[in-house]
Amino acid sequence: MGFDKNDKDVRHLATRAITAGRPVRTSDSPLNPAISLNATFTAGGPIGYGRFGNEGWSATESAVSALEGGQSLIYSSGMAAISAALSLAPWGSHIVASNQGYSGVMTLLNEAQSSGRFVVTFVDISDTGAVVKALDGADLLWIESPTNPALDIAELPEIISAAKERKLLVMVDNTFATALTQRPLEMGADVVMNSVTKFLSGHSDILMGSLSTLDKNLYQALDSFRKINGSIAGPFEAWLALRGIRTFPLRFKQSCESAQLLAERLQAHPKVARVRYPGLLSDPGHLRAQSFMATFGAVLSFEIVGTAADADRVCENSKVIMYATSLGGVESLWERRRRWPSESASVPETLIRLSVGCEHVDDIWADIESSLATI
Repeated sequence: MGFDKNDKDVRHLATRAITAGRPVRTSDSPLNPAISLNATFTAGGPIGYGRFGNEGWSATESAVSALEGGQSLIYSSGMAAISAALSLAPWGSHIVASNQGYSGVMTLLNEAQSSGRFVVTFVDISDTGAVVKALDGADLLWIESPTNPALDIAELPEIISAAKERKLLVMVDNTFATALTQRPLEMGADVVMNSVTKFLSGHSDILMGSLSTLDKNLYQALDSFRKINGSIAGPFEAWLALRGIRTFPLRFKQSCESAQLLAERLQAHPKVARVRYPGLLSDPGHLRAQSFMATFGAVLSFEIVGTAADADRVCENSKVIMYATSLGGVESLWERRRRWPSESASVPETLIRLSVGCEHVDDIWADIESSLATI
């Protein structure tokens, strides 16, 4: 069974999400790839062993490639993909990264710095001048934009260009934005990471990460790391992820539209001190986001008027919005991010991150209002 790799004849990403990764069309061929529950393969073929490949992986990787561009690999989790990406940096490399990025990445980089593996400079990714200055003498730039959970926006075209002028390896976490919003590989990035767990699969039922690149040598290195490291995705998880990708554009469109409305309503609420969402005209990253992002995303954060305990109470009292970590599912999720010890100290104690799902926006808003009324 073979798979279409790029769907280059299809213009629109919304269509690619549906057409990519299909089995080759023949008489009575299935529309969907089968789940390949095999660890051992007869000798002489391209796979060789279950840690080296799987037909289900190939189908899902084709779909991710059709969205992000380049060649893609899937991994057992987003953190597994991030670890694989950072394996490209030699021992002692100087890495520049956001000071308000995903807590898992910041923990990984801090531990690597403590062990002497990397030298890490954390910067305000929204301060382009400071980022460009930090690039001098660096080896790798890790960009997350919008950042998690502060929703800061990096000037991706300018920063990536500056990094490539200095011959840095550039990696972009595109989980919040997704390929429907921004195209880092087309801007010159070397590697793009997605937590497939989130918007791409969209149903809060699998862990998976992906890496995409246009560089054949980087692809081979990342593939070799996965084979030796063993951070492989399960066949059933790959099948579920591909099924989720089919509806990803529809889900994401609805969630983005609802996020805009909710951000505007939250901004006017007397118990909300600040709303962080690039779709708001008052947001410091609005004009920047508008210049190169196709959407403003489906995640927003807001700070309440009150204490950390009050913010916890808000999350605990919701009926429609699920009180849980993660994001990007069909269901709305929220949490106070500083409840996690690994979260950056720069994140306010009362900040609640809200991942907007596909419920009716008025039901989500009614739930927010009733939850805020408990403080």
